Amino acid sequence: MQSKRATYTGALSPIDVGDILPSYTLKNEKDEDVDVATLTAEKGVIFFLVPKADTPGCTTQACGFRDVYPDFTSHNFEVYCLSADKPTAQAKWQSKKNLPYPLLSDPKRVLIAALGAGEGGKTKRSHFIFEKGGKLVDKKIPVKPADSPKLALEFVKELSS
Repeated sequence: MQSKRATYTGALSPIDVGDILPSYTLKNEKDEDVDVATLTAEKGVIFFLVPKADTPGCTTQACGFRDVYPDFTSHNFEVYCLSADKPTAQAKWQSKKNLPYPLLSDPKRVLIAALGAGEGGKTKRSHFIFEKGGKLVDKKIPVKPADSPKLALEFVKELSS
C-alpha cells in the first residue's frame, strides 16, 4: 500500500483524475528546485509532457502552448513543460523557441510515471490539468502535438465558464 507522499525510493503513487498533486521536487530549466505541489496554491496548472526537448513533434506541441499562453494565464492557469531532459537542454530549447513558461526536469520519470505517462524508459506525449488547490481534473494520454494546446485550452475555458 503506497501513500500519497514520496517514498524513500522516490516513487509516487499513481495520480488519476480526482487525485491531488503530491509534494515532489523537480529542477526547473534554471536548475532551481520546484515543489510541484506548491504550484497549484494560487492558480490552476497545466503540465504538458514531451518525449524529448527540441525534436519536431515536441517543438510543435511546445510552440502551440507558447502561442496560446496568454489565453491560459487569463483564465488563471500556468503552463509547465515536463520532460526527462536535463535543465541545460531545456534552457537551450526555451531560449531557442522563446517559450514563455517554465520547463521542469524529471530525469528519473518519477512524476511522469505517477501521471501514467512513463513507460519503458520513455515519456508519452500528454497533458494534465490541475485546478487551483491541486486536484487533477483532466488528462490526455497520448495526445497529438498540435492537438494538445487546443484541447487543454478548450477544457480550461469550459472549466472557467
